[in-house]
Amino acid sequence: MAADESAGRGSAIPRAQAGQQELRRTWHPSFPLDVGLALNVHRRGPQDPAFRTDASGAIWRTSLTPGGPATVRVVWDQRGPAIPVVTGPVVRATAWGPGASWLLERLPDLLGASDEPAAFQPEHQRLRELARRFAGLRIGRTDRVLEALVPAVLEQKVPGLEAVRAWRRLLTWYGTPAPGPAPAGMRVFPPPATWRAIPSWDWHRAGVEGVRAETIMGAAGVAARLEEICSVPGAEADRRLQSVPGIGVWTSAEVRQRACGDTDAVSVGDYHLPAQVGWTLTGQAVDDSGMLALLAPYAGQRHRAARLIELGGGGPPRRGARLAARDFRAI
Repeated sequence: MAADESAGRGSAIPRAQAGQQELRRTWHPSFPLDVGLALNVHRRGPQDPAFRTDASGAIWRTSLTPGGPATVRVVWDQRGPAIPVVTGPVVRATAWGPGASWLLERLPDLLGASDEPAAFQPEHQRLRELARRFAGLRIGRTDRVLEALVPAVLEQKVPGLEAVRAWRRLLTWYGTPAPGPAPAGMRVFPPPATWRAIPSWDWHRAGVEGVRAETIMGAAGVAARLEEICSVPGAEADRRLQSVPGIGVWTSAEVRQRACGDTDAVSVGDYHLPAQVGWTLTGQAVDDSGMLALLAPYAGQRHRAARLIELGGGGPPRRGARLAARDFRAI
């Protein structure tokens, strides 16, 4: 992609570091699009080293692409609170690093160009309302499986604060500096060999116990095969993921949602989702089986239905005990 392609105006950025080529792309989606909704699902906490939103509202994201590390900055025109009915905002992206071209080529897919929301035909009145309210929701895909898998494993059966803390520490310690003029502290996801080589004491310092650490290292050992799952049917992708010890149905779904844009991947085993789905659709909390029964009419689009319900908020009062954060460094 040419360095001067569709550079656009009014989107000044800091000067790139010496020797780092800057590539640009402007994209005009032909459908309603909420860029923030599409991208923010990849953010792991407010201090995620791989994802930042700057003071201007621009979103910065790093990735270890097949071409190497890269940073991308995404901005879009602000047309007020109402999303256009027919078309989306003009999206402008700037990228740096060896993988810059790869990231820009896949920008439309990242923002949901391959998604087909028209396939979702909600029967429930509340779902119809949510589909209208969030008309700009698109399910995008990163095509980077291990990058979605590691933070998902870190989130297994622990409070969110503990998971994002571990993610931040591991990326800060083992990630490489983000190419280009990225915000301070941004890092690029390390390669599989690095994840496999992290010593036990650093997992411990990050607050990650042996089971989750072993799961990540095991997945890193078969990373090349896992990276292929976005090109196979969802059932096969799920089978490959769950063949890795320590990866179950919840983690598989979380990975496929983000890496592959799987609109049918339901996060079975989620702590809050079944109750939220049940409360929204029936006024009563349900378990995983009840959630799957309620979502059954939307086969192929069950993740979209669940995502809309999450975005809509609401749900039963949370009276259960909260999971307490643990500190494995003291064990």
